[in-house]
Amino acid sequence: MAPDYQESLAYLYSLQFFGIKLGLENIRELLSRIGNPQESLRIIHIAGTNGKGSTAATLANIFHAANIPAGLYTSPHLHSFTERIRIDTQQISESEAVELIDELRPHAEALRVTFFEFTTAMALLCFQRRGVQWVILETGLGGRLDATNVVVPDLCLITPIALDHTAHLGTELTEVAAEKAGIFKSGVAAISAAQDAAVTTVLQQRAAQLNIPLLQFGRDYHCCSEDGSFTVSGPGLFLDKVKTTLAGRHQQQNLALAAAAISFLSRQGLEISPGAIQEGLGKVRWPGRLEWLPDRILLDGAHNPAGAKILAAYLRQQKLDKLHLVVGCKADKQSDELLSELLPFVSRVYVTLPPVDDAVPVEKLAQKVRNSGIVTSEYPDPIVAIQAALEHRSMEEIILVAGSLFLVAVVREFLLPDVASLAIAG
Repeated sequence: MAPDYQESLAYLYSLQFFGIKLGLENIRELLSRIGNPQESLRIIHIAGTNGKGSTAATLANIFHAANIPAGLYTSPHLHSFTERIRIDTQQISESEAVELIDELRPHAEALRVTFFEFTTAMALLCFQRRGVQWVILETGLGGRLDATNVVVPDLCLITPIALDHTAHLGTELTEVAAEKAGIFKSGVAAISAAQDAAVTTVLQQRAAQLNIPLLQFGRDYHCCSEDGSFTVSGPGLFLDKVKTTLAGRHQQQNLALAAAAISFLSRQGLEISPGAIQEGLGKVRWPGRLEWLPDRILLDGAHNPAGAKILAAYLRQQKLDKLHLVVGCKADKQSDELLSELLPFVSRVYVTLPPVDDAVPVEKLAQKVRNSGIVTSEYPDPIVAIQAALEHRSMEEIILVAGSLFLVAVVREFLLPDVASLAIAG
């Protein structure tokens, strides 16, 4: 890592001092000062609780398979900041990141923007400069007041919605849904993944208010799981026996949403063949999410109850039990619900601290596990925790690392010799 890149990142991370500020005034002013780069971009805007990153990465892979360079903006990153901004599935270089940060810094300092506002402007400027034809833009938090919501997209996508970030988005599912539906724009169609009935009602009401079409999973497009493959169908869309490297049936639905999005845009004039769609679905990778490493180690960034339910469904489907669980959680992530989903599959737990400021204390989380009668050990250092799990399990037993994507990142970096570049395309 070059010194100038280290210095630029240090400045960028210092903006986290300003925390989370939901609202669009700052980002609008920042973008105005750099020429409103978002106005020249064709954008697919994605909001939701779980599955945003997988869906976004799939779209980027489909464009890549069709030889259409696309920009991809996602968060958070797993190992390297430059993962957040990709062109044609490839991370931008450290030198390009430095140039963009240096250019934006004077404007940012004048406006006291947040870390996410800065990185959003940085991504949009990068995409404009690179002349990409399409951009896949993932929201950071919510939708209505998220910094990405300054754009007028060509299509809006909603991945599965569940309770998360309740301090900012509300404690009721309908409140969260209303925030996510805030990305809907007049004259812009939307497509939704499978949702709770109450969520669907909120999305339908917002779409009706704006008089825009809302395509829905199970009504306008479909995904049927088969042995080791799945079928996607909808208007002008039929992909049979699709195979993917992503694990879990929930990922099949995320991929189906991406396919439905491309199919919709194809009917509006986008030239992408069914073969390119199928190739993109088959080659997408999204590290840290139901990712198997050598020696029977499973990593999953499940960090909220909805994510834990998905992980539990996968464990049940694969008939996996007696796992050695390395776990740590953020304080706001409903650890009781997460543990209740995962502990039935576990024989031993190694409680640790993810590298975040507001992690649940090790002793507090460990006591919750001990109350269930499971053998529990405390290791504040995640590296020591995974080493202990490797020492205590037999080679036939599986180690599961879950509870925080930041925890997954630390363990993954320790276990894999080279994570400098994270490929999302096969």
